[in-house]
Amino acid sequence: MPKTSRPDRKRSDRRSREPKEFEETTLSVDRVTRVVKGGRRLRFRTVVVIGNKKGKVGLGTGKASEVQASVKKAAADAKRNMISVPIVNGTIPHEIDQKFKAARIRLLPAREGTGIIAGGALRVILEHAGVRNVLSKRYGTTNKLVNAQAVMKALKRLRGTPLDDDKSEDKKIIDLDKAQSEAKQDAEILEKEQMTVTEVKREDVVN
Repeated sequence: MPKTSRPDRKRSDRRSREPKEFEETTLSVDRVTRVVKGGRRLRFRTVVVIGNKKGKVGLGTGKASEVQASVKKAAADAKRNMISVPIVNGTIPHEIDQKFKAARIRLLPAREGTGIIAGGALRVILEHAGVRNVLSKRYGTTNKLVNAQAVMKALKRLRGTPLDDDKSEDKKIIDLDKAQSEAKQDAEILEKEQMTVTEVKREDVVN
């Protein structure tokens, strides 16, 4: 016996879900108690990390009386606070140290095949940013939120040239070499014709 009265009815609720642009990970869920005149009020604070693994990552926090509501608030906050991270050959462009509150973070670029040598909040954020190879060291507090905020500030301070701009830099070098060769050819022509170039001031030109 079919469970429904209409067995021939097609189920439309099972649709193929489209892949999300940003991946979302809940970093931590903490209970926060606030003492008021009538007693204690219990709320949940959630820290969420989102990123597309292509150079964009965001960190957000949210508070609500329910866990699901706090996760939604944190995800919306993370989307509003997204940053762009310069990635060169799968790693960060240079070494950087960051001090934030009681946390101190140090990030070092690494060669291909090293992987992400990090743990906790550092690893989650670097993975969502799209960094494949990096060395890191954490000092001070073990608070996930403070460490995550320190990593975001460190990534925001990075300065580098994206991989897509390498072609433009090569083009600038080629154009410079071309200009130098043309100037050399002009000088050879002037020397062959026994001609000289004299600078004329603007005051000497008669309109």
